[in-house]
Formats: sequence, structure tokens, C-alpha cells
Amino acid sequence: MLIYTLAAAMTIAMLIATAFGLHQEAARIRLEERNDRSRGFGPRQR
Repeated sequence: MLIYTLAAAMTIAMLIATAFGLHQEAARIRLEERNDRSRGFGPRQR
């Protein structure tokens, strides 16, 4: 029974970590798009 509890806890932890990672990635992409739009036209400099 203990092994099932541990497996369930690890599954939930991985789902939370995945959701957090996706949220961070989406925020980074939104920030990059906002920076690209604020520059306007011209050559891209990164």
C-alpha cells in the first residue's frame, strides 16, 4: 500500500512541476514577444 501512495505522490508532484514549467515558458515567450513589438521595425539585435 505504501508504494502506491508514494507513486501517487510522485505523479502529482510531476504534474505540478510540469504545469509550473509550462507557465514559466509561456511567460518568457510573452515577454520576448512584447520586447519584439516594442522595438518596431529594423534589424533584430539579441
